[in-house]
Amino acid sequence: MPTPDFILELRRFVGTRPLPLVGVTAVIIRGGDVLLGRRSDNGALTPITGIVDPGEEPADAAVREAAEEAGVVIRADRLAWVHQIPRITYANGDQSDYLDLTFRCSWISGEPFPVDGEMTEVGWYPHDRLDEVGDQMRARIAAALPPHGEARFLTGGTA
Repeated sequence: MPTPDFILELRRFVGTRPLPLVGVTAVIIRGGDVLLGRRSDNGALTPITGIVDPGEEPADAAVREAAEEAGVVIRADRLAWVHQIPRITYANGDQSDYLDLTFRCSWISGEPFPVDGEMTEVGWYPHDRLDEVGDQMRARIAAALPPHGEARFLTGGTA
């Protein structure tokens, strides 16, 4: 997974210090199924995720990431969850603090396939059979499953 150029540029100035970034999770729904992919870096089964580019609308980032990673056209329907992911320290020492915006998205067209190498496989999974999905990603999916509702957020450590 190549690091976006804007992050590489920022890292020249901040080094490995914590870098606040905005990420998106696209929970893509088709009927009773959710689109998931197996990440090439750690083998985890997850929804489509990515980093919002400078000046980019977050919902547009979710749509872009779905096309770039899985070759599908989607629509971002609603913001489902806003939450801070615990600090990540990468193998090279870089630290990142991601504010994740989870979107419920509808599949419009395209059969999923791994496009850019970030996923080794992508496909549709029944939303009620996600045993292989980690707890954090399962929580994002659960927040996005209802077709309507207000976005969840944490305050004082509770949703």
